Amino acid sequence: MLLPSKAEVTRQLRRYRTWERMMLASPADRAVRTAFEDSGYTLCVLMGKRCAREAADAAEHFLGPLGTAALPQEPALVETAVR
Repeated sequence: MLLPSKAEVTRQLRRYRTWERMMLASPADRAVRTAFEDSGYTLCVLMGKRCAREAADAAEHFLGPLGTAALPQEPALVETAVR
């Protein structure tokens, strides 16, 4: 079985969590919701799951106890969300 790289899983999980926070802060914003759903779909494909929540849990399990803490934040994603 092929496994995704930990760097890519970390990047996609961080992207998903960022858009999740943005969507919770602005639930009526269609652009934010679309980006959140797209990030969930990408994580589902990457982790082989049908539900974004399951994919996020699987990604966290795959990354181990440090999770996404080892890598720096992606400022470009937050900058894009604010526009």
